[in-house]
Amino acid sequence: MATLPNPLPRLTSDPSGRSLGLQLPPGRVIDAQDGGAAVLWCAQKAAAPGTWAALGAPAGRAGLVPVLVDAQDPQGGPESWGLAPEEASYPGDHDAEEILEEYWAEDAGEYSGNGTADGAGDGRGDGTEDAPEWPGLAPAPTLVADPDARAAEVADSLTQGGSSPYEGLRLALVPARRSADVPAALGWSGAVNYEEDVARLCAVLRSWEERFGIRVVALSYDRLSVSVAAPPATPEEAEALALEHLGLCPYAVLRTDEDTLEVYAKGLIGAPAWHFWWD
Repeated sequence: MATLPNPLPRLTSDPSGRSLGLQLPPGRVIDAQDGGAAVLWCAQKAAAPGTWAALGAPAGRAGLVPVLVDAQDPQGGPESWGLAPEEASYPGDHDAEEILEEYWAEDAGEYSGNGTADGAGDGRGDGTEDAPEWPGLAPAPTLVADPDARAAEVADSLTQGGSSPYEGLRLALVPARRSADVPAALGWSGAVNYEEDVARLCAVLRSWEERFGIRVVALSYDRLSVSVAAPPATPEEAEALALEHLGLCPYAVLRTDEDTLEVYAKGLIGAPAWHFWWD
């Protein structure tokens, strides 16, 4: 794997980003923990509708990927998240279906045949229950929006407040090959109690990027949101996808003993965004 150029150090001496073809608002470069390399640029002011659209495309040409980060998370902003990209492997070295099948084998036995949780939210299963056979990856639906345009729409909706699960989103720029790789490029540890190597999570995100047109739009200390340009259109498509969500993040799918996969799947039909959190 070739090393990805990191343009962030140039922003230290050129805060406006003009040398990279950017017109950045006031912000700062944040390094990985323990004095590591620069991992993101973060704006000083809260993001507003239109912020993503204004900087997303120019940032991409400079080798930077936009993402919103929660600077007012109860655990603090990104400088407090213990970012450690050197501890992550490379997402391209992993197979998404193998990872999801592994999660399925470990966890599916915890769920009864009617799709309800048996101790949902308690972490990874021990694989001692008899699990049904892994059904395979969900089919790819038809694109209903341009993936980058949908990302800008979802970013705008999250910065408008209201029902947003985030407290204070700011625009960040990350040196990454693609949006799905952003958590690994940051060394984000939000899912560490469920999956120690964030690159494996990113391998699944890459698969969703290819099948569902997702973009990683927002991150907090332990929450991740993606935009979706090709959401499932039928109950059958949604139920197949719900099983993948269950494997990757059971906390978000079956939050209580009363939640069911069927109800969760209905909410995926036509949904422009998916939200995940890990305990």
